[in-house]
Amino acid sequence: MSKKNEDIDSEFCHIPMGDGTYRDSDQKDKITRMVILGPGCSISSKELFNFLHLLELPINIRLTCYGANLNGEPDYVMEAVNRVRELDPTHIFIKFRGFPPGDPRRCRAKRGGAREGFHQIEAEYKLLPEVSYALEHPKHVELTQPKKIPVDEFTEIVKEIESKK
Repeated sequence: MSKKNEDIDSEFCHIPMGDGTYRDSDQKDKITRMVILGPGCSISSKELFNFLHLLELPINIRLTCYGANLNGEPDYVMEAVNRVRELDPTHIFIKFRGFPPGDPRRCRAKRGGAREGFHQIEAEYKLLPEVSYALEHPKHVELTQPKKIPVDEFTEIVKEIESKK
């Protein structure tokens, strides 16, 4: 695949950077986070939306079926994220979103149908009750490293398996 500038479609070249900013975009200095309200959450999407507005932070808030998308300068977005998590820390989940709201490659209003990644969120949503339970009832788990077996024993196992073929 060619990487020459003239071969790149500039309309669809808003590649997310590792730090959460957007390359080749008018939003290079902004990030987006998804706030997902898990099952059993003590607040509704509308209450979340109202709470975010009352923070009076200069961020873009987009209400969604699973919670909200927050877009803006990193400091303000992360302040909003931290304040929201305090409302119900075991039922409110935050996820990185690699594209700003309204991005033509992800916006279902422009593409039609469910946006890419929606089915992944749907699958993850089904696991959230177990995650919430684990956060509410933490348990100490001890991990033991598997023991290495001697080379002679490994060789015997290999020979035994080969003899059964």
